[in-house]
Amino acid sequence: MSTFQVTVRPVSAADHPVIERLWLMFRHDMAEFQGGLPNPDATYHSDRLRSALEDDDWAAYLFTSGDRPVGFSFVRALSGPARVLNSFFVVRGARRSGIGMKAVREVISRYPGPWKVAFQDSNTAAVAFWRRVATEIAGDAWTEERRPVPNRPDVPPDVWISFTAA
Repeated sequence: MSTFQVTVRPVSAADHPVIERLWLMFRHDMAEFQGGLPNPDATYHSDRLRSALEDDDWAAYLFTSGDRPVGFSFVRALSGPARVLNSFFVVRGARRSGIGMKAVREVISRYPGPWKVAFQDSNTAAVAFWRRVATEIAGDAWTEERRPVPNRPDVPPDVWISFTAA
């Protein structure tokens, strides 16, 4: 396990091309668990990306190690009763290095209070990671439930973990 340094910062307008390229990697990875082919122009649907970059109730964060982009996170429902970690991605070359845990702790620490995170049961790495995150942040005071994916009766339900960050 190598030790990367990670910096977490809000996405700036200058970061948009980097986030857009990271988004393609993320959507490509997620297609393994959620299905779906790229669009004819080799992009993936990007409504959440647009919301994260443009909507006042969302926040987008870029993770870097030195001058290298290593991931991102989108948080939504900033004005709601619970923040939702909508998208979270670490590039393959930085996975299992501790970057993900450092980055998620940094993002969550910016918004104390209730949190919700969704992932797919078939994504075994995500299952283990998010259970570890919830335990590190909230001890055993977290819950897990399965909910149908809206407008997607063809896919298994998402797993939702809920916890409160101090």
